[in-house]
Amino acid sequence: MLTGTLQPGWPAQLRDGPVLLRPYRRRDAAQWSAVRLANRAWLAPWEPTPLGSWEEFNSRQAYRWVYRDLRRLGRNGSAMPFAIVLTDGGRTERYVGHISLSNITRRAFGSAFAGYWVDGAFAGRGIMPTALALLVDHAFGAGGLHRVEVNVRPENRASRRVAEKLGFREEGFHPRYMFIDGAWRDHIGYALTAEDVAAEGGLLARWHRLQRARA
Repeated sequence: MLTGTLQPGWPAQLRDGPVLLRPYRRRDAAQWSAVRLANRAWLAPWEPTPLGSWEEFNSRQAYRWVYRDLRRLGRNGSAMPFAIVLTDGGRTERYVGHISLSNITRRAFGSAFAGYWVDGAFAGRGIMPTALALLVDHAFGAGGLHRVEVNVRPENRASRRVAEKLGFREEGFHPRYMFIDGAWRDHIGYALTAEDVAAEGGLLARWHRLQRARA
């Protein structure tokens, strides 16, 4: 559901069951900071090295700048950033992670990179595959994109499993691809195009079928 679109596909709210993707809000500062600080050991090995300490970079005060930057990127069309929250459909929401499309390129390329993380306390519950499937379907629909890429460190088995569960195609190995956790780290590249999931009714439909087959 689009809500006052400024760029194709953003802002928006995307939902499947209790998993809701929505734009960040100013009042998310406390939950965002609490989750980030509690997940330092879980997240720090896989993220760009912060300028300053983890505590400073993920404080409530820092959220003001994070929120401003995410909103700017969404408004100028270079990214689609979403908070991942669990909701009962009413007023209760619990912030559990982040997902975004970034480096959006339109016209002949029609591509973007997906990045994501989830609170370690909620890993393995199907939240992140659901969120990524929602985002990819949105990218190929309202977002007007053709291709979504995911780049993951080889050692990051949890993130690799998300892409592999959903059937992302492994396309390449990128030596010293990004400065992560204090050094230039290799990454594995995965991708999907709109044609890869069109016949299945989208990536979320594929994910639901996989879940039913494993039940």
